[in-house]
Formats: sequence, C-alpha cells, structure tokens
Amino acid sequence: MDRRRYLQSIGTAGVAATAGCLGVVPGLGTGRTVLDEPEIDLSAASHPSHGDDVPDVTLPDPLLGEAVSTTEFAGERAFLMTFIYTNCPDGMCPALTLRLRRAQAVAAEAGYGDQSAFLATTFDPERDTADVLEEFAVEQGVDLDAGNWHFLRPESYEAGQELMEEEFGLVIEKAAADEYESLEYAFPHYNLILLVNKQGVVERAYPNGATVDVERVVEDFETVVTA
Repeated sequence: MDRRRYLQSIGTAGVAATAGCLGVVPGLGTGRTVLDEPEIDLSAASHPSHGDDVPDVTLPDPLLGEAVSTTEFAGERAFLMTFIYTNCPDGMCPALTLRLRRAQAVAAEAGYGDQSAFLATTFDPERDTADVLEEFAVEQGVDLDAGNWHFLRPESYEAGQELMEEEFGLVIEKAAADEYESLEYAFPHYNLILLVNKQGVVERAYPNGATVDVERVVEDFETVVTA
C-alpha cells in the first residue's frame, strides 16, 4: 500500500543516515530506536515494523470517556499496542492481552509504570461495549487503576475496518462462526503486537504476538522504556 511504501522509504533513509554512527549514541539501535534490527526482516510486511513511525490515530477510550491518540505519549511514554475482540473463540486475544498485562505488572513492580502505556484496540465495537471491555479487563487481570491501560474502540465496525487496513495494514472482516454455537460471527485476524518507543517509533513488531515468549516482550519493553 502507498503508506507502507512511504514508511519503508523514510525508514531506509534513516538507517542509511545513521550507519556508522551507532557508537556515538549509546543505547540507540539506529539513532531512532533503542533495540537493534530484529532477526527477521519485516520491512516488506503490510503492518508497521522496526524503525517506522507509529500511525497517528485517535480513538475513543470508552472506559475513560475520552479520546486517546497514539501520538499523545510522545516524549513521555513507550507503549505496547495490540488488536483484539473479547468474543475471540480460540484464545488468541486473551493471549495477546496477557502479554500486555504482564508487561504492565512488571512496569509497576519496577517503578516505570508512569513511563508506560498499554493500548488494546477492539475491532468489534458492536459487541465490545464499555461494560464488556471492563468485564474482560477484570477477567484478564488488567490493572485499570494504574492509569496506563487503554481500551480503544472505533465508533463502528466499518470505521474500525478502514482504520485497521489503512493505518496498520491489517485486514479485518467478519466471518461466519457456525462451529461456535454462541457466536454469530468471528474474526480471523493477525495476532500483532507493536512496541513503540517514547519518540513514537516502532521498536518491535511481533506478528506472532499470541505465541511469542511473554518474557521476551516484557524484556524488550523494559529495555526500551528504561534506555
């Protein structure tokens, strides 16, 4: 997509500009990132990856009653972001949430919770109301009182579908869920987690976010936040 080609072009330019200077700025992987390039090159993927600017999106947080932007944390907080729906029948969305929740808990224990944020974006706003999201948070052990967790909810399924594809390169589409008696529809989806630094630059994209090692995500996040 056009956005992706643009991000790749500026990302490549940024790496070229800082090549040979990694020793000048200790702790910075490419001048824009803390972590070095990942073992697997995801630059051709449709979603943002290492060195890309995180998409500038603003979505309602129904539990706070206010809008939250991915750019409002600039200079103050690093964040983990993922994409879920609470009716997920195969356990993938709880697994994604678990990784953010574990990072939240460690941040609180280690004293950098106020430098962290955790964004879980639903693509099923028709069913994921404020009450449902709050109940899901309790079930998953999320600390809503910490003030650094946000459930983001598009105004409509169509708005969320457009935002996911255009901004994050994720195709979200309802599918029949005949094998599940309690579900009218489900969402086959990409299990993506993004780790974004305080400058709004993606440090890591975990495309297998529901199965990636929990402690790897926690350790990567801690390295980025405390750098």
